[in-house]
Amino acid sequence: MTPEITKVLRLHPDDNVGIALKDLDAGEAGAAEPVPQGHKIALMPIEAGTFVRKYGQIIGAATQDIRAGAHVHTQNLGVGTERGGNAGSSDVVPIAPARNRDSFLGYPRPDRRAGTRNFVGILTTVNCSGSVAHFIAEEAERSGLLADLPNIDGVVPIAHGSGCGMAGQGEGYETLMRTLAGYAQHPNFGAILLVGLGCEVMQLPVLAARKEMRDPKRFRFLTIQQSGGTRKTIETALPVLRELAEEANRTQREPVSAEHLVIGLQCGGSDGLSGITANPALGVASDLVVAQGGTTILSETSEIYGAEHLLTRRATPQVAAALMERIGWWEAYCARHGGHMDNNPSPGNKRGGLTTILEKSLGAVAKGGSAPLTAVYKYAEPIRSRGFVFMDSPGYDPCSVTGQVASGANLIVFTTGRGSVSGYRPVPCIKIATNNDLWARMSEDMDINCGDIIDGVPVAEKGEDIYRMMLDVASGQPTKSEAQGFGRVEFVPWQLGAVM
Repeated sequence: MTPEITKVLRLHPDDNVGIALKDLDAGEAGAAEPVPQGHKIALMPIEAGTFVRKYGQIIGAATQDIRAGAHVHTQNLGVGTERGGNAGSSDVVPIAPARNRDSFLGYPRPDRRAGTRNFVGILTTVNCSGSVAHFIAEEAERSGLLADLPNIDGVVPIAHGSGCGMAGQGEGYETLMRTLAGYAQHPNFGAILLVGLGCEVMQLPVLAARKEMRDPKRFRFLTIQQSGGTRKTIETALPVLRELAEEANRTQREPVSAEHLVIGLQCGGSDGLSGITANPALGVASDLVVAQGGTTILSETSEIYGAEHLLTRRATPQVAAALMERIGWWEAYCARHGGHMDNNPSPGNKRGGLTTILEKSLGAVAKGGSAPLTAVYKYAEPIRSRGFVFMDSPGYDPCSVTGQVASGANLIVFTTGRGSVSGYRPVPCIKIATNNDLWARMSEDMDINCGDIIDGVPVAEKGEDIYRMMLDVASGQPTKSEAQGFGRVEFVPWQLGAVM
């Protein structure tokens, strides 16, 4: 290849656009005008109304005539009326089991899951008990209440903005209940103190009545009104928290099979290189987890729109129908609220080179590798299947991750091209940069750089690196976001229904 050719990448023979691998000036590598890195350049003249293809798939239609070498973006490319395309064979090809079985140092739990961390949680039923939960955690930390317990990773208060002013039944209530119950039973919590106000819609006794939460060694419950107010609740909570922590401290890290990995696959602040570098590399790592008998979770239903055919081709008819039912639900949901499924990408995504939701979705599904899609779950629904699965969620990252954690993810891997900073206690989050510039600017927030794939590092090699880091982090190695203390405000349950 000549140096000129390597400045533009054509992903598929059917594509009529290429990807600028660096900022192009007019006259450079066939560019008729400046084209920023990660953005699209027309490889040939494209008439108005013609489909524009990337990855060999439709990403939209030209809204005007586009000359060869032109910058293809929002000024001349729209979603059009078609989505989807040819995904190839509909055969479901299983991932071969790994010949060498890997393990990590985890915390085995009574329900046969394994934690990657061992926190004591303070979970709230309603926004009104959120501050008190933080007061309890702050006092525990200030007083060194748990400092002599070597197997405890800390105290995590989980506060949110809902739990009251909502209907006491229906979709919104059930979604929040699943989310809270999922966190309460999460394998990264050795024990949980649940704190309610007392008069909220999301009543503490309803949660406490669940058979999975009747073990007093792991679950205890307080209401602020019955305890006598804020100060008395804090005073009552501290010795209870100590008792719970002492019991949780009895569990130590020990080797557990990599089949206990449950990985939430996420991307946020994506750019034009996300679907070429970090997302495909994460897809390789996802397949490696599945080969070990583990589980990977793809989500963000609004961000697979236009690429759902790539997933249904890898599923049984029943699983494919379940995914399309969720797509249909989202179309109706958006219509009820006057929205559109193509109201995406975000401004940051567009600055990074992504033009339409179809283009963004095609890059996003690459995180799921090539394994068969084995199941589709509702938001925060407990995941019982092994392999590659889908959990319905919005595309808003904190909300989507919250659902994945509630469903049982014990590790999050998050690709970003613009530079998302966040963390999701009690679950560690590995951040992956899609480009070298981001890695250079924000390496204190990023754990792995995939920008060097553009420089020639094989995607498979980088995927192996991600997988090995998964095992290390699951064994206790802190991520950059953990080291900086992220995870205090990213619990964002999906709020459905009317606020009353």
